[in-house]
Amino acid sequence: MGGPGRDTMPGVEIPTLTTRRLILRPGDSGDVEALTRIWSDPEFARHLGGPVTLPDAVWHQLAGCLGCWQLTGVGPWCVVERDTGTLVGRAGLWDEPGWPGVEAIWFIGRPWWGRGYATEAAAASITWAFARRPELDRVVAAIVPANDGSLRVARRLGMTRTATAYLHEEPHALYAVSRDAWARRAAPGEL
Repeated sequence: MGGPGRDTMPGVEIPTLTTRRLILRPGDSGDVEALTRIWSDPEFARHLGGPVTLPDAVWHQLAGCLGCWQLTGVGPWCVVERDTGTLVGRAGLWDEPGWPGVEAIWFIGRPWWGRGYATEAAAASITWAFARRPELDRVVAAIVPANDGSLRVARRLGMTRTATAYLHEEPHALYAVSRDAWARRAAPGEL
């Protein structure tokens, strides 16, 4: 699975973000193996449409993430632990036609659950979105109602439930945080 790496990707420049414990960086084909391990875990994927076990399917997911950047100017990053260099998931932003707004997303692999990585990565993503998109008045999160872990992350981010949205033919709880509420939030380290 060859192709251009993050240094040669034409079009939109995808930034790298650094938080206290994480690096959010553009994905590349070298990430497929680690992402396949994460996405093939049935417990991880139970609220995400089920496991994805084939590397070519994960490659297509990654291509969609890079395409989101190219088409909308926002997108997901690969999430890497700063201390170990281990890829632990994917997080960032999502936007597509018919979506209820720019969405903060977080997909942290099960071995790293409970460490606050989802909240940390999503907070960095939301901060970046509001800083780079002055027209953006809110960031949303669309969560399958049974996904208690993601519902907790949304609440830790200061998001409140605003509606139910039917996305990809499935009901999702729609949470949102406004630009003003985000500006008033606690310091990022306190999330």
